[in-house]
Amino acid sequence: MAESDDKSSSMSASAASAALGGLMGSVSEKWNSSGASDAVARINANIPQGTKDMLSSASSKIQFRREHLRSPTIFFGLGEEKPFYLEKNPALLMPRLKHNVKFFYLNYAVLTGILFMLTVLVSPSALIGMALLAFAWMSVIKSTDSGEMRIKGITVSQKQAYVGMSVVSVVVLFYLLSHIFWWTMFTSGFLVGSHAALRDASMHKDEEDKVAMSGDLSLEEEQSAFLGDEV
Repeated sequence: MAESDDKSSSMSASAASAALGGLMGSVSEKWNSSGASDAVARINANIPQGTKDMLSSASSKIQFRREHLRSPTIFFGLGEEKPFYLEKNPALLMPRLKHNVKFFYLNYAVLTGILFMLTVLVSPSALIGMALLAFAWMSVIKSTDSGEMRIKGITVSQKQAYVGMSVVSVVVLFYLLSHIFWWTMFTSGFLVGSHAALRDASMHKDEEDKVAMSGDLSLEEEQSAFLGDEV
């Protein structure tokens, strides 16, 4: 009986894997056939090299390293005797805030991103507006495939069309996401501030935060001399 259950579960897992693989293949095929990958490549090619270098330099300065994403065990202090408590001494509270912001910065960024995405998902108007904006971008990219487009007899170059769509996108996104942005910032600020103030993570440090010990302690020699004096 147990063997048959194992076989059925294995067959179910295989079927689910095959279905998932087929779905991913279908999505990839539709993505390629729609010309979206070519559109993304064209947009990337039209970005000035100076802008690419500036973005590359900025991203290299922001150290979003995977190892800096703390596990839930460390983030919530699971298993520790007293992971959260209110520090009433300002002289000790400020170093705690600085350490937690530096140590958990990537967790705080992920938390803010999750809150923003969840808020967008429960906002139908934002989803519809972003979908229409994406459709408008695809239309402009397709219309300027030859390098220009004509609107009521007026010739608009591809660069002018992209600049105009960028301005429209900023205005539309500001209108659609302004309340979501401020709600997310307020909520995440409250959660991040509470965690940074209450979490005692002084025992957790990165390698660069550890103080290297230097000097010759020679404990064995001192212990031997001390025992010799006692004898």
